[in-house]
Amino acid sequence: MSGCAAAADAARAHAIEFVPGIEITALHDDVDVHVLGYFVDTTSASLLAFLAEQRRRRIDRVREMIARLRKHGIALDADAIVRPGVEDPSISIGRPSIARALVAGGFVATSDEAFDRWLERGAPAFVPREAAPPEDVVRQIHRAGGVASLAHPGLLRRDEWIADFAASGLDALEAYYGAHDAAQTSRYLDVAERLGLAVSGGSDYHADEAHGVARPGATVLPRDRYETLKARRRTGT
Repeated sequence: MSGCAAAADAARAHAIEFVPGIEITALHDDVDVHVLGYFVDTTSASLLAFLAEQRRRRIDRVREMIARLRKHGIALDADAIVRPGVEDPSISIGRPSIARALVAGGFVATSDEAFDRWLERGAPAFVPREAAPPEDVVRQIHRAGGVASLAHPGLLRRDEWIADFAASGLDALEAYYGAHDAAQTSRYLDVAERLGLAVSGGSDYHADEAHGVARPGATVLPRDRYETLKARRRTGT
């Protein structure tokens, strides 16, 4: 959220329409569910308080994972790893931060190896995430005036959950996504239409090699779909 003001200024300078947004990780049946919030009020006190609590939980989780690594003979400086996120709320601290420290310390060759050997679910240093359920995240996005979309359902692979999420207030489905093939895109367009959901799309660019190499603009949401998504904000949710 902290980067939205600068991004809006840069977009305005190039006559680009800017949409303030955020991706929030929820938890459902011990599975991460990524919820996208579009058109949110970046000054919403309730959303900012919710995100502050989420960051605190992430930092606590990182410290616990580092402690588990220490039990396996890997000593990392926990204070140094979490300090950027403590000092600057625009910086997200999580497992990729630990992965980079493992690479820098020579304990693994790549971030992928760090996740595979130590940080993935079932690995020795993994600590389960503490996160809000999807319906709470959707509610927070709505309170901030935003539109809530389920991110990359093809990666989530829990299509049976989508109807329940829609019944709990979900507004849209990310049908257009870089890792979706044509069949998946078509499928989720059909699911969205059947459930009365709008459609979103995106590249999932995180400026972090741990999230892949997709670039902004690599995935395009058709203009008519964008206008429908935008209309959900104007008409309420």
